[in-house]
Amino acid sequence: MLKVWLRAVRIRFLLASIISVCLGLAINSWQNKTFDIGFAALTFVGVAALHASVDLLNDYWDYKRQIDTDTKRTKFSGGTGVLPEGLLQPKQVYRAGVLMLILGSAVGAFFVFERGITIAVILGFAIVSIYFYSTRIVDSGLGEMFVAIKGAMIVLGTYFVQSSHITLEPIIAGVISGVLSSTVLFVNSFPDFDADKKHGRKTLVIMLGKQKAAAMVWMFPIIIYGVIAISAILRIFPTISLITLATIPMAIKYGKLLKKNYQNVDELVPIMQGFVTYSRITGVLFVISFLICIFLRTSQ
Repeated sequence: MLKVWLRAVRIRFLLASIISVCLGLAINSWQNKTFDIGFAALTFVGVAALHASVDLLNDYWDYKRQIDTDTKRTKFSGGTGVLPEGLLQPKQVYRAGVLMLILGSAVGAFFVFERGITIAVILGFAIVSIYFYSTRIVDSGLGEMFVAIKGAMIVLGTYFVQSSHITLEPIIAGVISGVLSSTVLFVNSFPDFDADKKHGRKTLVIMLGKQKAAAMVWMFPIIIYGVIAISAILRIFPTISLITLATIPMAIKYGKLLKKNYQNVDELVPIMQGFVTYSRITGVLFVISFLICIFLRTSQ
């Protein structure tokens, strides 16, 4: 049963939020030379719970709307399959999603008490958007934007919990983290195009059309690398953050494959896997760049 629940919360996608927390922690340590291990642990718990809530509620609503029963499931699209396969009951998944939302909110409430109104604003956004993500937000064509904002909020919230203030660095880094997550969501929505459109979802791929969307995938890495490069030139980020540019060949490779194979679900599977790997490696390299700076400073 544990294996089924881990599948239901899409444990492999949880890594995106974990990387975002690590990025917020790394930037704080690099900038402020502080690290509260207790607050860091609580942040991981709260963010993981909120992330799980999104995925569980998304599975529930996609099943209820017959989206996941009307599309071909892959390892990266079409939901987790636990409801269509009868491994869990819809009410179980819904209750678990709400429970995770309550747990994440409880952690957030603690930080509101400790750090004040700024965390309350971030928490309020998280609660409302998570609950309505799979219905109103996605139906309005704002799914990718929500995921980008979510990633940015995780980085910024983590930084603020540690430092009690906001600076430009975690805001910009949050944008990068958010766009990396949006890239994955964007690409993974290609196989679900027909089912999503039939049942009222409005993803960015549906709004653009498959052909144009496949050509537009380049906008994500252009934003990511452009922001990092400009920030490094302006000395907002350390020069070593340019190591993230090492993943440019991956972006080019899978971008070309997407443009060529966007109509073939079977061919899309390795492309989706490639973009997930690209996103994670780029995020990890970004975190490592700040850790290198911290190490060099402490070793002097």
